[in-house]
Amino acid sequence: MTDGAATQVAHVLVAADKFKGSLTAVQVAERVTAGLRKVVPGLSVEALPVADGGDGTVAAAVAAGFDRHEVRVTGPVGDPVTAAFALRGTTAVVEMAEASGLQLLPAGTFAPLTATTYGSGELLRAALDKGATTIVFGVGGSATTDGGAGMLAALGAVFLDADGEPVGPGGAALAELASADLTALDPRFADVEFILASDVDNPLTGPKGAPAVYGPQKGATPEDVETLDAALAHYAQVLEKAIGPKATELAASPGAGGAGGIGYGALLLGASFRPGIELMLEVLGFAPALERATLVITGEGSLDEQTLHGKAPAGVAAAARAAGKEVVAVCGRLALPPETLGTAGIRRAYPLSALEPDPAKSIPNAGPLLEEVASHIARDFLA
Repeated sequence: MTDGAATQVAHVLVAADKFKGSLTAVQVAERVTAGLRKVVPGLSVEALPVADGGDGTVAAAVAAGFDRHEVRVTGPVGDPVTAAFALRGTTAVVEMAEASGLQLLPAGTFAPLTATTYGSGELLRAALDKGATTIVFGVGGSATTDGGAGMLAALGAVFLDADGEPVGPGGAALAELASADLTALDPRFADVEFILASDVDNPLTGPKGAPAVYGPQKGATPEDVETLDAALAHYAQVLEKAIGPKATELAASPGAGGAGGIGYGALLLGASFRPGIELMLEVLGFAPALERATLVITGEGSLDEQTLHGKAPAGVAAAARAAGKEVVAVCGRLALPPETLGTAGIRRAYPLSALEPDPAKSIPNAGPLLEEVASHIARDFLA
């Protein structure tokens, strides 16, 4: 260690998120560990892969000791998919992207108007069937913009059009919604601690709502965004007739716009909203691991402005700084100046792009490059 800490026996905590498109969080930890030990053989390293509630959250929970459970559910475009949730005791970690995520769409295909969260509801029901009494519901990486209507339908809600027929899947079909009945929702939610883990605090609709902000990354055109925003606003109005002003209040609440509005559906089920990384660090047992560490290594694929708004490395760095621990970061690309990193609590960042600036070469070789980067960290901070 530097700055007079060399007398301590070094114990490194690797608490990094995935490098999207190249390495899982578990693989990041493995590669960093290998690189560190090339320089300091026998170094004490503890791996705690982290996630902020988006895709990779279940994998992080499993790496932390949760059991993985798989179930067949309805995918975002209606085809059956195999989705997993994590369970330890009576605490479940459920990731909506497992059932309704963008990665489940055929390559190059989007379905912004019709993708459904029905499978996410089936996944929640499976967690309840396994005896979960606390459910951490991670949202992010969704293919959907249906306000959680599909999820609620899978859990017993009834959404009908003017002819008394069930409305179709997806957000656009909610424009045809004439009546909503939530009285048959799964009664077990009344006795469950249900926590919405999200790194976004957007409302359901409007300029900062789910369609406007996140619709385009799901393939929505400007016209699609208008269609979806109007449909979701109508959906909230119909729900207000069914359950009262709470429906409109929740639509404006922080987190309602998470994952195409599935956050709204979760809030209707009685979920409390918490920042994803803050909650996941608790669930994964980060505090005791941090206490043991003399150096913390965090990171994700791209360290940029988004990182500072509730992403995993910012959460790890904030907690480590509060504990007086030094933090460095690894990443594929770095788009933050040193002073911004310092403000976030990160002493220094090590991007793979410094070794291989061409993404077409860096991404497929991320593993070996990350090992090399980690060996540089070992020389700078541990040797």
